Formats: sequence, structure tokens, C-alpha cells
Amino acid sequence: MTSVEDALSIARPGAVFMPIAAPRATKSVTRTVVTPRASATLERRRQWERRYRMRLRITDAAVILFAVGLTAAVQLGTGITGFEVLRDGIPLAALWYLMLSALHTRDAALFRASATEYRGVVHASGLAFGIIAIVAVLLAWKSMQLTLLLGLPVGVLTLLVTRWLWRHWLQAQRTHGRFASRTLVVGNRDDVEYVVRTLHPIGASGYQVVGATLLDGNAREVEIDGAVFPVLGNVNTVSTVAAELGADTIIVASRPEGEPEFVKQLSWQLEGTAAELVLSSRLTDVAGPRISFAPVEGLPLIQVQIPTYEGGQHLLKRALDIAVATLALIPIALLAPVLAMLIKLDSRGPVFFFQERVGRDGRRFKMVKFRSMKTDAEQQLAALKDQNQGSGLLFKMKDDPRVTRVGRILRKLSLDELPQFWNVLIGDMSVVGPRPPLPSEVTAYDGTVFRRLYIKPGITGLWQVSGRSDLSWDESVRLDLRYVENWSVMNDLQIMWRTAKVMVQPSGAY
Repeated sequence: MTSVEDALSIARPGAVFMPIAAPRATKSVTRTVVTPRASATLERRRQWERRYRMRLRITDAAVILFAVGLTAAVQLGTGITGFEVLRDGIPLAALWYLMLSALHTRDAALFRASATEYRGVVHASGLAFGIIAIVAVLLAWKSMQLTLLLGLPVGVLTLLVTRWLWRHWLQAQRTHGRFASRTLVVGNRDDVEYVVRTLHPIGASGYQVVGATLLDGNAREVEIDGAVFPVLGNVNTVSTVAAELGADTIIVASRPEGEPEFVKQLSWQLEGTAAELVLSSRLTDVAGPRISFAPVEGLPLIQVQIPTYEGGQHLLKRALDIAVATLALIPIALLAPVLAMLIKLDSRGPVFFFQERVGRDGRRFKMVKFRSMKTDAEQQLAALKDQNQGSGLLFKMKDDPRVTRVGRILRKLSLDELPQFWNVLIGDMSVVGPRPPLPSEVTAYDGTVFRRLYIKPGITGLWQVSGRSDLSWDESVRLDLRYVENWSVMNDLQIMWRTAKVMVQPSGAY
């Protein structure tokens, strides 16, 4: 087992040992609680969180004043008196700002990649306007109508944009190691490797893994994708190792067998020395949004909702597909003649390429794309099988000789997939979903992978915004199954947004 002193030189060069927090002292008659002194790392984390929260407060206040001020200017132009403008604007601005605070939209727990912060901003804004609207109806404030019609959409949209900009700035800082949580991962080797592989390299997650404590085995280090992480201590020294590494976050990937109170006792030991104790479970791979806590008589039960593949949510998804496909096909129709001309000038053959794919419940359909390969590509496939660089059942080549010059550009920018919006419009596909498989792939599926066919395949999905061809087969399947089990309209909108960014900065597309 690597000593703590040796490992520190690996995890944090030039590090200084942190004092271990004093334990709670007790006497025979009275019990004196000694508050542990926060480590330097924890203090630095609290400082940047306070500064970041202050920036959000200032930005929120500026946006609210802008939205209310813009509405006031329009109101004055329509003949509404200055008194009515102030009567409408001041209560709205104050209540709006207070609701953003009351609904905890600036909590440190939201400073990570998730839609929770944005949902909170929308809910807080809607609640503020709802209360003002009720008051306006009761007191017959007719001038409030313009405030609701103009101030709400302008304010909410601007708030979301500014929050996204701050989030983008924070993520950029974290990729350089700033404002990241120094993290110790605890658990069995397989579980620790799974967590570290997911969090490394540091990015939007904000976790910088600096070491691990294994509950099984005495390995000196854990190596993930060429990066080496030291293994320190044992099940009884987690809090000590965390303090000496300056870790402000401890992730428990798995707990020791026969010790049901391990997490509770660890949380006591970490009081004052760490900011977060995070429990990781592979259950969230397939049940994240469907998990809820339902304590019964003090018994902490975790409730997992069984997934359904019919009902109102799926009708809403279909409505979103029709709307997005209709809007997308308008500019595609204008762009298609240009792409068609380039394809024709580059190589002989049709503009469009039709290929049989497998959709929901195993139904086959013809997927349409702009042709990016030579017309005899299928006949050349057998001769190229031994050069396959794809994973699992997928055939991929970075320098596929069958791809035309124009086709290489189309693939790089994902322009070859634009005609698939027609498949979405007629109901064969969805905008977001699992990757549409070939019939030859489906015949090789095992029982678990067949779950990908429970919903319609998509033009984009988690697989496309997470690396595409660079992903292993197992990782691609895991992402597809995760989507199938946990999809939601909000997640679909997020994936669409991430897809737009991937098209600008493509990765793994060939």
C-alpha cells in the first residue's frame, strides 16, 4: 500500500499536510462539542462559491431591472401613468428577485452540469409572475397585462442566457483545474475505476480525482486512460486520507460489506473538513430521473419508477418531433440544391442514399441521407472488414476509401444526416433517440441490447454528443440504454442543444 507521504507527491506536488480535525470530546457529566476547524482547501472552496454566488446575484438583479425597465418604457409609450408603472414594476422586481433566492437557484449544489438550475429559474420566475398576476386581477390593475406579456418572456430568456454564460465560464475554468472539487473515491476496485473513468478528465463535472481508497485489495495505484491515481489508506482511514490530500469531496462508490452504518459514521468524521459526501450507484445509469426518496416511519426507502413506453409523455415527444422536423426542413430545402450539386460534381450517382434500418419494436424502414460514399460502397465492404476500426458490431474506418471528397466534409459536419428529418416527420424516427441500427446488428443483439428498440431511433442522442465513433461498443450500448430508460422532453432539448455545439466542434465523426 502506498504511504500517504509518497502519494501526496503524486496527487498534489508541493502539497502541505492538512491538520486532522479534532474529534468530538465528551465528559462524564456534560458533553462538549468541539467544532472541527475547516481545512485550507475547504475554505478556498467556500470562498470561490461565495464569489460565484455573488456574481449570480448581481447578474440576476441586472436582468430583472432590465426586463422591468424595458416594460416600463413601453408602458409609458402607451399612455400608462408613471404611478402605475412604478406600482407594477417595483413589487414585481422585488418578488422576482426574492423567488430566485427562495427556490435556491444559486445553491452550490447546482454549480454542475444539469438542468436543475435552469428549471429552478423558470419555476421561480413563473411563481413570481403568477403571484403578481393574481394581485393584479384582484385589484383590477389593467396596466399589469403588458408587464406579464413582455416582462416575463424577456426576463426569463435573458436570465437563462446569463446563467448559461456563467455556467460556460465555470466549466472553462474547471477544465484548467480551477474551481474544481478535489475528490477522493472510496469503494471496491471495479466501482472506483468506473467512477474515476466517468469523472476523468476534469470537465463539466467539476470533480478532480486526487486519489482512491480501495476496500478490496492492496493495489498501489489505479490507472485510467493513462492517468495514474494513488491508492491510499483503508476503510478506517478515509477521513484522515481526505484531510491530508486536501480533498473537499468524498465519493463513496461502494461500502464495506457488513457495515451498514459506514456512510453515516464517515459523514460524522468529515464534519468541518469536507464539503460533500457523494454516494455513487450504478443504479442511476438506468434509473436516474426515476429515483425518488420515500421515507416510511424513519425507514429511508428509495423508490424506482418502472419505465413506460406509452402515454402522454410520448405524445408530447411526438409533438416536439413534428415541430422540430417541420422547422428544420425549411432551411434544409434551401440548402439541399447546393449540396446536391456538390455531390453530383464530385462523383457519379444519386444525391440521396437509402438504407434499411430497424426502428421501434423491430419495424424496418428506409432511412434517407445525403450520399457520402461511392455507389459501390456496399460491394467494397467485404474487402475492408479486416481494417475495421469500429467497436463491437459497428464498422468504422477513419480513412474509409469509399467516402467521397464531398462526403468527408458532409460527415464531418453531420450534414449528410439532414434528410433524416423527413424520417422524423413521417414517424419512422425521432429527433433524439438511440442510434438507428442495421438489420445485421440487430440479429446479433443479446436480450439486454434489444431494449434499444423500445423507442424510436434518433437523428441524435447521447451517443452522438458523447464521442460518436470514438466510443466503445459497450459504452455506446450503455448510453443508448440509459436514454431509453430515462428520457424526458427536457433531456431531449438539452441533447439537441449539445448536438448543435458538436456540429460546430465535431468530435468522433468520420
